[in-house]
Amino acid sequence: MASYKEPTFQDRAALSADAKQRALAKLKAKPPVDPAVVAARAAAREAKEAAEAKKREEKKLAIEQARLDKLAKAEAAEQAIKDAEQAAIQAEIDKKAARDARYAARKAKR
Repeated sequence: MASYKEPTFQDRAALSADAKQRALAKLKAKPPVDPAVVAARAAAREAKEAAEAKKREEKKLAIEQARLDKLAKAEAAEQAIKDAEQAAIQAEIDKKAARDARYAARKAKR
């Protein structure tokens, strides 16, 4: 079995230069990007961004509509309470008028 040999500076420098050369060769071997593919990717990205923007806007509108619906419901409930109070007051007025009419009828009999 061979013993471990400490690499020298020249060995490490050669390995580093070789790695750089392989990386450059790999980069140069890469095919050039087709402009049509780049344009298609850009169009797809823009379409996706537009769809996301539309979705965000729809969500914002839905939230606003829900808020308006909630306000309208609260106003309707408040109006119903006011109407019920008015009906109760009117009923009291009608009862008082009927009572006064009975009292006036009894007075007229005497």
